[in-house]
Amino acid sequence: MYKYDQYDQQMVDTRVAEFRDQVRRRLSGELTEEQFRPLRLQNGLYLQLHAYMLRVAVPYGTLNSEQMRMLGDIADKYDRGYGHFTTRQNIQYNWIKLEDTPDILADLSTVEMHAIQTSGNCIRNISSDQFAGAAADEVIDPRPYAELLRQWSSFHPEFLTLPRKFKIAVIASETDRAAMKLHDIGIKMVRNDAGEIGAQFYAGGGMGRTPMIAPMIREFVPLDQLITYAEACLRVYNRYGRRDNKYKARIKILVHELGKEEYTRQVEEEFAHLLTQGIEPPLAELERIGAYFQDPPFEIGLADDLDLSDPDFRLWVERNCHAHKAPGYISATVSLKPVGGIPGDASADQIRLMADLGKEYSFDEMRVTHAQNIVFPHVRKADLYALWRKLDAADLGTANIDTVGDIIACPGLDYCSLANARSIPVAQKISERFAAQEKQDALGEMKLKISGCINACGHHHAGHIGILGVDRKGVENYQLLLGGSEAADTSLGQITGPGFDENGIVDAVEKVADVYLREKQGEERFLDTYRRLGMAPFKEALYG
Repeated sequence: MYKYDQYDQQMVDTRVAEFRDQVRRRLSGELTEEQFRPLRLQNGLYLQLHAYMLRVAVPYGTLNSEQMRMLGDIADKYDRGYGHFTTRQNIQYNWIKLEDTPDILADLSTVEMHAIQTSGNCIRNISSDQFAGAAADEVIDPRPYAELLRQWSSFHPEFLTLPRKFKIAVIASETDRAAMKLHDIGIKMVRNDAGEIGAQFYAGGGMGRTPMIAPMIREFVPLDQLITYAEACLRVYNRYGRRDNKYKARIKILVHELGKEEYTRQVEEEFAHLLTQGIEPPLAELERIGAYFQDPPFEIGLADDLDLSDPDFRLWVERNCHAHKAPGYISATVSLKPVGGIPGDASADQIRLMADLGKEYSFDEMRVTHAQNIVFPHVRKADLYALWRKLDAADLGTANIDTVGDIIACPGLDYCSLANARSIPVAQKISERFAAQEKQDALGEMKLKISGCINACGHHHAGHIGILGVDRKGVENYQLLLGGSEAADTSLGQITGPGFDENGIVDAVEKVADVYLREKQGEERFLDTYRRLGMAPFKEALYG
C-alpha cells in the first residue's frame, strides 16, 4: 500500500496546525459559525443533529493494522466507543466534540491518515474495488491509478470550489464492485486490442434527487494521458456546472442537459488544449507509486483446498469469501451486519481486533467496502478457519454477504440533520425478520439498501430492493423501490407505489420476497426474476 513521502506528511501536518488555530478562534468567538463552516467542512467536520461528525478518509478503502488500530483508539478516546464505516470506503465518528478535533487530526497524521476533502464541493475520496490487487478477474491493480488521482486532486486549486461535490471510482475488471457508473466520473482500466493498458472514462452518473447512469465518453485513454483527460472532464464541469441551484449542480445534470455528445465534444476540445500544456505527471511518478502496490510475498505450492466439515464455517466461506489470484489464498469479507445490528458500525474493540487479525493473517492489509464491511484481501486458505473462529467469537463472523441480511443503511434521522426518516431501526427490523438461515438460503443474492432522505447516502436507487425515507406531513414514511443494481448491469430502482410506515415497510419487503420465491425459475436471482416479470406481480402483492 502507498506510503507517505515528505511532501504528503508535510501537507497533512500543515493542515492540522491550520485547523487547530481555526478551532481556537471559533471557540473563542473570533469566528462565527457561518465563518467557520467552510473551514470545518474542508476538514471533514459536519455539525449534525446532536454533535459534530468527523469523516476520516480511507483512500480507495485500503488500511494497514497501525491505521486500523488508530481508528479504534479514536473511537474510544474521542467518541462513544465505535465507528461507522461508510459506502464511500471511509469511517465516520458521530459524537465528536469540537475542541477535540485538532487532536484527532493530529493522531491520524501519525499513521498517514487525514480528513481532507471528505466534505465540501471538491473531489472527494477516490474509491475503488475492495478486492483490488487480489481479484482473479482484474486486468491490473487499479489502486496505483486511484493513488495518482488522489495526489492530483488533493488541494487542486481549480477544483476546491466546484459547483458541487465530486466523486470518482476506479476499477479494473468486468465485474463492477464499486458502482462505477453511479459516480460523477467512473474509470475502468482496460486493455486495448494492441495489449496496452489504458482507461475507459464514464461521466455523469450519480444518485440523489435525480439518479442517472453515467454514459461512456471515451473508450480508451493512454496511461500517459490519464490525469490530463480527468482534468479536461473537471474543467468543462467547473466552467458550466450550475451554481445557482444546488439541486441541479452535479455533473450528471450538465451531461444530461448538454447531451453526452456535446459534453464529450467539449471535453475532447479541452483535452487537446491541455495536451499542449504538459500537465501530465511523468510516467516515472506512476512507476514510483506503483512500487508501493507490489504483491506481498505469496507462498508458492500451498494447498488449494479447504476443510469444510464445520457447517457454519462452510456457510461463511460460501457467502463471505472471494476467489484470489494466487493459488492457496482467498479474500475474506468481515460482515459488519450481525442480526439486529447497525449496518457499518464496529466497536473500538472489534476495530482493534480486525487490526490484529489483518496483521496476522492478511499481510498487514485490510479494505473498507462500499457495502460497509471489511475485507482481509490476502488470507492463506490454511489459515482461514482460525481467522473465522476468532472473528466469530467477536460477533464478526456473520455469514450474510450479498444476502438480505447484508443491508446498506445511512445513519438517517438518528444522526443526520438532512434526513427525513430513520434508517437504522428499519434495517434492524428487516435483519431480524429475515434472520433464519433457511430463508436467506432460499432468497440467495438480494441486495437491500436504505436511505433516510433523497440524498441517497444509503444508495437506495441501486438496491435490488431499495427503501427511501420521506417526510409525509410530519410523519416518517418509506417508499419501496425494486430493480436497482450497482454492478456492471447498472439499473435504477423504480418506486412501487404509495409508501409505508416503519412496520409496514418491513412487511412489504417480506411480501416482495415471497413473490420472488413463488415466481423464480431455476437459479434466477431476485433481480433476474424482477426483470423478467416486471413490477406488476409485486405491486399486486403489495397493494391488491
